[in-house]
Amino acid sequence: MSAPGLAPSSVLPHPPHRPRRRFSQNFLVDRDVVRRIVEAIDPRPGDTVVEIGPGLGALTTPLLERLPVLHAVEIDRDVAASLFQRFSPEKLRLHVGDALAFDFSSLGEALRVVGNLPYHICTPLLFRIDRLHAGVRDCHFMLQKEVVERMAARPGSPQYGRLSVMLQYRWGITSLFDVPPEAFRPRPKVWSSVVRLVPHAQLPCRAVDEAMLARLVGAAFAQRRKTLRNALRALLDEKAIAGCGVDPRLRAETLEVVQFVRLADAAAAQISASSG
Repeated sequence: MSAPGLAPSSVLPHPPHRPRRRFSQNFLVDRDVVRRIVEAIDPRPGDTVVEIGPGLGALTTPLLERLPVLHAVEIDRDVAASLFQRFSPEKLRLHVGDALAFDFSSLGEALRVVGNLPYHICTPLLFRIDRLHAGVRDCHFMLQKEVVERMAARPGSPQYGRLSVMLQYRWGITSLFDVPPEAFRPRPKVWSSVVRLVPHAQLPCRAVDEAMLARLVGAAFAQRRKTLRNALRALLDEKAIAGCGVDPRLRAETLEVVQFVRLADAAAAQISASSG
């Protein structure tokens, strides 16, 4: 059956499978969208590429046309069984399990990570990939459009928040193009976007204590309407905030990443001095 809004010739053939809600399965069926994603990735024979959630193989097939080997992580055992039947194990190295628990570092360095990420775990997956940045060359993901807007948001915009700051600290983020609901089966209720993440070759501003940075950013955005002097009072007083060149009366959504790093460094130094 064709996806709503797509001509039959533009719909990818796919094996029969009942999508499982608990895995947030919305399978990509639009040939043109697949072509644009693969062109954006531009895989080369020497690349080490890993696909998260290959599903029914919409991206897997064209990726394997360009690669001698493709790694893939799939949690749905029925889908995995279908992939095992369709692709040679020498070509598709399929790892059956949860991407949140998979050891991506076991695949080597300079990984190129791709995937149509399930909506319900996309944020935890993004933070997991963030922790693996040293071994990643780039990422190309399809995500809910709202999530991509948050990832790429600039200070002062309603979408700017914890996800924006923590990812932009380490990655260059580019929203590539939007994908309508009719490109999927079943059709989701929201638009999607394809995004590229490339780790900074050198961090524009490095935090002394990155765990403190994460803690401080989380506190700053926990209650968006609070000013910094109220949101951060457990970590920094008003004088310390001002000493970082930041107005304590501002709200978190107005700060650049470098300003959060300054505040986190001050908080780390304060804790170190009190414990010493």
